Amino acid sequence: MIEIDGSSLRIDDIVAVARRLTPVRVGEEARERVRRSQAFANAASSERPIYGRTTGVGANRVQTVSDPEAGARSLILSHATSGGSLRSAERVRAMLVVRLNQLAADGNGASPDLLDALADLLQLDALPPVRELGSIGTGDLSALAVTALAISGQVMTTNPIRRPVVVGSGDAVPFLSSSAATLADAALACADLLALAEAAHVVAALTFVGVTGNIEAFAPAVEVATPFPGARHVCVRMRELVAGTPAGARIQDPFGLRSLPQVHGVFLDSLATLSDVVTRMVNTGSENPIVSAAHGIAHHGGFHASYLGQALDAVVLAASQSAHLSLTRLTMLAEPAYTGLAPFLGEGTPAASGIMIAEYVVASALAEMRALASPASLQSVTLSRGVEEDASFASLAASQAAQTAIRLRTVLAGELVAAVRCLRLQARSAAAEAALPTGLHAAWSAVADLPRGAEDRDLTVDLEMAERLLSFL
Repeated sequence: MIEIDGSSLRIDDIVAVARRLTPVRVGEEARERVRRSQAFANAASSERPIYGRTTGVGANRVQTVSDPEAGARSLILSHATSGGSLRSAERVRAMLVVRLNQLAADGNGASPDLLDALADLLQLDALPPVRELGSIGTGDLSALAVTALAISGQVMTTNPIRRPVVVGSGDAVPFLSSSAATLADAALACADLLALAEAAHVVAALTFVGVTGNIEAFAPAVEVATPFPGARHVCVRMRELVAGTPAGARIQDPFGLRSLPQVHGVFLDSLATLSDVVTRMVNTGSENPIVSAAHGIAHHGGFHASYLGQALDAVVLAASQSAHLSLTRLTMLAEPAYTGLAPFLGEGTPAASGIMIAEYVVASALAEMRALASPASLQSVTLSRGVEEDASFASLAASQAAQTAIRLRTVLAGELVAAVRCLRLQARSAAAEAALPTGLHAAWSAVADLPRGAEDRDLTVDLEMAERLLSFL
């Protein structure tokens, strides 16, 4: 059970809720904090203009709303406009728990009933029909407007809700003013990419053994030469995995192994930054305006997700460079000069193709990763009669990160299939296979079910199985 308090939600929690691994409940302290802000907001809105409560939104901010309740209903209905395909249940659940936690933080002035309504959607798995298009990185307006219609009983959810909750005049803008859907996508992508980044150490270590790599590339001295946390982690992890291997066959290896700390380390560090940005943002009420009994009222641009967009872009760029090293290691495994085996790890028949086309598949996936690495944060747009003249497009960056994780899985699977085949061909016996470094014994057991045999065949099943096995390395 995860208690929602507005301040301690972690990425792992978001993933657990998204995958229906744990329920949530709203903490009473959070509910009381929101209740105090609501009372403060109601009082303040009778004394001064407050954006979205007493005025319109966007270019309509100069217009006074004559009927706040009717205005709120109109705002939600109009902002529910969206396009594209429906988002998966996992992504919608992640969005709901992020928005729930943000509303539990101080600063929105909305009704505490909204907290219970969102918690009910998660408990009942009553998911609103959220579509892909409508976000530009300054708030996921369409996704959250559809959610507001769902909790008020105006659109169908995947399961029935208990009772509709009216989203009133003081709730509409606070409810919509968030990048919860983008943050949800970012959290899921970050978790997936981090798992793959860790699995990449094991895959690279299997290749290292297959080509008799030189462990000096991961020596403690390298941690001094490359003084960054990610590089240090790669060095330590690789030493753990390949400890006890024979002396390297070369004075120094190609970059695919020798530069792993410097390249893969950047990927790890960029993921750490992204994790920090996501964690801060899901535990902050970024609604505009801030309406807080503790901090007062401030109209601001905290909804602008530039920090998030640029952190996502950095991860995708770093992932692409790390994936390139995986392809270079796969190329090493296809070369007899490194493995002592037949070209392309064939079974020995002249001109056998072996893993040749697996290399093509990986190159294709890498090409897509590079296309996805075009920074989304370079995008911008001017909307709402010119008064909203910038956007982070963090929503696009999060989508690119999620797709990058899918392609990176294919890249690493290709290297894994080749590395396992190489080691099996070199070993020739189960007893020899058991002579692998102690640090790789668990991984070797995990990949035991990969198809055996080096005869030319369709390797699609091998690659698909390897993709699944990466989760166990």
